[in-house]
Amino acid sequence: MGSMSTGVGAAIAPAATAALKLRSLAGAEADGGDHSLKKNLSCPNSGNGFSKLPSMGLEIHSKPKMLTGDFGYTLEDVPHLSDFIPDLPTYPNPLQDNPAYSAVRQFFVDYDDTVAEKIVVHKDAVRGVHFRRAGPRQRVFFESDDVQACIVTCGGLCPGLNTVIREIVCGLNHMYGVKRVLGIDGGYRGFYSKNTVSLTPKSVNDIHKRGGTVLGTSRGGYDTKKIVDSIQDRGINQVYIIGGDGTQKGAAVIFEEIRKRGLKVAVAGIPKTIDNDIPVIDKSFGFDSAVEEAERAITAAHVEATSFENGIGLVKLMGRYSGFIAMYATLASRDVDCCLIPESPFILEGPGGLLEYIQKRLKENGHMVIVIAEGAGQELVSESLRASTAQQDASGNRLLQDVGLWISQRIKDHFSKQRKMTINLKYIDPTYMIRAIPSNASDNVYCTLLAQSAVHGAMAGYTGFTVGPVNGRHAYIPFDRVNEKQNKVVITDRMWARLLSSTNQPSFLSSNQTVSPHQTTS
Repeated sequence: MGSMSTGVGAAIAPAATAALKLRSLAGAEADGGDHSLKKNLSCPNSGNGFSKLPSMGLEIHSKPKMLTGDFGYTLEDVPHLSDFIPDLPTYPNPLQDNPAYSAVRQFFVDYDDTVAEKIVVHKDAVRGVHFRRAGPRQRVFFESDDVQACIVTCGGLCPGLNTVIREIVCGLNHMYGVKRVLGIDGGYRGFYSKNTVSLTPKSVNDIHKRGGTVLGTSRGGYDTKKIVDSIQDRGINQVYIIGGDGTQKGAAVIFEEIRKRGLKVAVAGIPKTIDNDIPVIDKSFGFDSAVEEAERAITAAHVEATSFENGIGLVKLMGRYSGFIAMYATLASRDVDCCLIPESPFILEGPGGLLEYIQKRLKENGHMVIVIAEGAGQELVSESLRASTAQQDASGNRLLQDVGLWISQRIKDHFSKQRKMTINLKYIDPTYMIRAIPSNASDNVYCTLLAQSAVHGAMAGYTGFTVGPVNGRHAYIPFDRVNEKQNKVVITDRMWARLLSSTNQPSFLSSNQTVSPHQTTS
């Protein structure tokens, strides 16, 4: 099969179902037109509105690519190269001749396949928001020999970074025959201030066994024009960006600049955060590994606490704005008496306060284990130390006071003043240990699926997207959806109720404290 020129309809055939009466995949490719797209779907937000990206002061595309169908069906689609570069040729997908895939019954994902954002619905409810399903397509928009890909890692460390790097390189090579892959050294600033590293399946063969990132990382150093100039000058036509919310915002701006210049460059994001606070997707990679390592720290704290009279084991875990690591590690351990997270305010002194509860549990059990997320109680710490909470790091994240050390000292001072009970407090801070480890088995498999989904999307011509599992199925998600907010623990949800049942801790809310809106919906 030789190259052929296709229209937008074949490139981004609409996601819908039989209710939309769209043509079959074979018909779409033979037709090459977009008649059924125009007939059955409407695109209410197809304008070119722009908005400012607050953290960077740059413009990003504000209106998503929306397709609607019958029964309240909405597809939040991702951009495609053919949206702004007309008459792009397509090529047969090399996977169809790959021996490894010869046993697969269906090589390719149907263009009409989408993934529902919500799967628990009432029988009379509208069908709701869907995303384009990830996976290989029958036609690709890049010839393997023409691909020059690059990979960059930004922000903090996370278990699984090296696995994602490895699987992008191996996926491009083994599935699509791509030989030229560059690693950008040192985060975004590496595009214009450092050398690149050539990545081959041989050079990345065992990097998944190591923690950190072989490419190096950094915060800040972002300059859109310089980055896109470097991409253009080096002849790069696929960009894989691995990072958290700030990194994905930067990726969205890079995509917009590439789109404005009319470059045939696919931009794919792989969302990364140890805090598991990325919206839409089921879970971020590295989270399982981090929780597993955090549980080891809790076990050590429990051993220390039970070995001394009135022993207290205090563990501080990562969780700047979201307490998922603390919550899941507490539930996994079942040895924790109190878990404090940013989403659940607490008071320290007085009736119903934390100190009163500690004293009560020590009298009952003779020991106690406390887990606290780094973002918990920051208002109390700042008020006590008269410190500002407005300082930020190079990525725009709020610089936090060390709540672990602060609360350790407050507990010691409290019992020292009372002189009625002698305590033995051991403070454990595994903050950077849990993110510097290699990923565990489940995360390694997950990272492989993420990387391969990103590769399939870029080869198929999709761009300006991030990838992740939605209700167990991998999907291509517009940048604006993963950048719009941060996921937080919902303290009126069943998962938090399970934790409270496990620890038997009180709410610690004073009479004049209220729960914020994001904490009242499950």
